[in-house]
Amino acid sequence: MKIRLAITAAALVLAGCDAQSDIAVADTAPMSQQETAGSLAPSPATIAMRWQLLNPDVNSFTFRNTQDVFAWRAVEAPETPWELRKVTEEFALPLADTAEGEADYAVWADRTFTNAFIVLRDGQIVFEDYRNRMHPETPHIGFSMTKTITAMLVGQALERGEIESLDDPASKYVPQLASGAYGDATIRQILQMRSGADIMERYDFGENPSLAGRIHETAIINNQARFADFAVDIPAREAPGTSFNYATLDTAVLGWVLEEATGERIEDLMEARIWQPMGAEFDGHFLADGPVGEGRALNGMGFNATLRDFARLGQLMLDGGMAGETRVLPEGWVGQMSEMLPTGAPAGAGYPGYGFQTWQVDGEPGAYSAVGLAGQYIYVHPETRTVIVKLSYYPPVEPQWLDGEVIGYFGKVANTP
Repeated sequence: MKIRLAITAAALVLAGCDAQSDIAVADTAPMSQQETAGSLAPSPATIAMRWQLLNPDVNSFTFRNTQDVFAWRAVEAPETPWELRKVTEEFALPLADTAEGEADYAVWADRTFTNAFIVLRDGQIVFEDYRNRMHPETPHIGFSMTKTITAMLVGQALERGEIESLDDPASKYVPQLASGAYGDATIRQILQMRSGADIMERYDFGENPSLAGRIHETAIINNQARFADFAVDIPAREAPGTSFNYATLDTAVLGWVLEEATGERIEDLMEARIWQPMGAEFDGHFLADGPVGEGRALNGMGFNATLRDFARLGQLMLDGGMAGETRVLPEGWVGQMSEMLPTGAPAGAGYPGYGFQTWQVDGEPGAYSAVGLAGQYIYVHPETRTVIVKLSYYPPVEPQWLDGEVIGYFGKVANTP
């Protein structure tokens, strides 16, 4: 089971809207400013541009600076960042195993659609590379790596008592969910992608769109509803907890639960509880959904950050929730996030395990990952104290060899002295 299951090329574009309800813009402001700030719905030209997000001819560029096209919610960095020192000794990257034979890093990076790549060892940068006009200050969309951030926020809310128990049903915090599949699904089951809700992560459009396709088109393309609104009254496919079924709607429900339980917006939670205490170097931002005045941060696929700040998130997990001397995540929470249950994927044909919004992608002992659409990875290898981040621009229809070569290289790099 993988993030990119059965998605048609035409429907792979996950777009946002230009609605920001908390920013007032004067009617006399330039038209472009009104649209960006959310006093106007997105123009036809803006919507047309959003459909190009995953266009393989340009996605190495559309994956950065998404705030120029989509609605977004700012997450401000603190004045003093958590320093990631860069070692002066040269780190010799291993050769990669590819279907064409062994390849050096430069060949592998081009072959695997790499925009940026970084390796941390013991919290220090041992390798860093930017390609295709990426720079250290360039934000890049993380897609579903955002789900792992959502799990971090759930752990913090649990420690603070805002969520009383992971075994509470989601409907305890969002009563609107009581009549559908999420009425009985617990927060724990939703974190594990075992809600039982009747939805497939399949984005088909046209005359007979899939439910996931209809959600994206209605909530994100046409700005007529919020993403999580589709969780209300959704039928059950099976009893909660029965089996693994990857669904971004599950994570959207977790975001709704967080906002109701804490009384805070996702972007504010991220800024106050993770981004600033962690010591991010640059501002981040979430894409947003929904109509003007009602949109939310897309906590299932919408966070954008720089390469180094994604690496800081990986180091935060590697260090058990500590950023230097600052505890950011509750003690023991990363262990719960990375405690894997089997996904049921056939051997060699998918990722074998899933924890709390976090993947097991290989057989390396104790390794785990945040994973996003089109080749976004934060790979954590506790045994060698290695963090690897890869920001990519995979084509909508991926070559069959691609993911295996990428994951295999992560293991080789992690095990290189």
